[in-house]
Amino acid sequence: MLADKLTPFITRYDELSRLLSSPDITSDIKRMTNLSKEQSNLLPIVEKAKEYQALVRDIKETKEMLSDQEMGDMAKEELKELEPQKPLLEEAIKMLLLPKDPNDERNIIVELRAGAGGDEAAIFVGDLFDAYTRYAELRGWKIELISTSPSDAGGYKDITALIKGDQVYSRLKYEGGTHRVQRVPATESQGRVHTSAITVAIMPEVDDVEVTIEEKDLKIDVMRSSGCGGQSVNTTDSAVRITHLPTGLVVTNQDQKSQHKNKDKAMKVLKARLYDLQMQSQQSENAAERAAQVGSGDRSGRIRTYNYPQNRMSDHRINLTLYRLAEIMQGGLLDEVVEPLIADHQAKIVEAAGL
Repeated sequence: MLADKLTPFITRYDELSRLLSSPDITSDIKRMTNLSKEQSNLLPIVEKAKEYQALVRDIKETKEMLSDQEMGDMAKEELKELEPQKPLLEEAIKMLLLPKDPNDERNIIVELRAGAGGDEAAIFVGDLFDAYTRYAELRGWKIELISTSPSDAGGYKDITALIKGDQVYSRLKYEGGTHRVQRVPATESQGRVHTSAITVAIMPEVDDVEVTIEEKDLKIDVMRSSGCGGQSVNTTDSAVRITHLPTGLVVTNQDQKSQHKNKDKAMKVLKARLYDLQMQSQQSENAAERAAQVGSGDRSGRIRTYNYPQNRMSDHRINLTLYRLAEIMQGGLLDEVVEPLIADHQAKIVEAAGL
């Protein structure tokens, strides 16, 4: 029964209240902070649990009144109000009982890379990044560019950025994968629709203590930055390329004029990639998800299609089709895609957990 599953949460919450009210706890700031955080995390489920227990008790007591000649009619009316509340409350509790992704609260590092389609793919890298930027602005998040590689056509071969804010990973983790775009290029004289593809990778930002990198495992090269039109080319060796020898991961950064800043940003990306590899090795499901995220960058494998002539966006994972592409891309209305993806993910977890 659901009520039985809720009892341990209430018991633990009450135990934490006793611990936090103990005179001894004030001398251990770290322990007090950890206990307070645990109690705060438990509060939503405990409040719903107590509400559910009270509702179950009221329903039981009201049903016992049905056989009473004087109170029977009143009990029937009360049950009409009480019983519909139970499934709604059970659904809310199920959502709270779902195991939480430990990375949901984290900032993210997002990488967008042009795949098949040449200039059109590079242009769409810029378009999709602009859409993420507008979405971030609406949610009060901040974006810091880490590195960019402009293309001659005005787009980007790749963009890497840090997005900081509340619950960033929890909402954008579903963006990882191959994104396919169908539209008529500006240079197309015959009006033919071209298909291009880009890849998006979403990685949680990590603290230094979570990823250990030995200096002996790094090969750091410095070089002169390259850029478009000459104006972005530095005259000093400020670009940095870091190779992580055990894994073969390579990160290059040249956007900053300072070699030190380029190295710091490259290390941030390297740590995120290494953490991502750790998650793969720890959880086979994450490994499969990560393989699906990066994809091949070709036109066949994709999680989403953006069809400009039809003003259509289709997410193929949940068979969602919206004819609001312009609003989503230009108006920051990405929640119209994100919310259904979250709901689908939660439904699968509920089913797997047997709740």
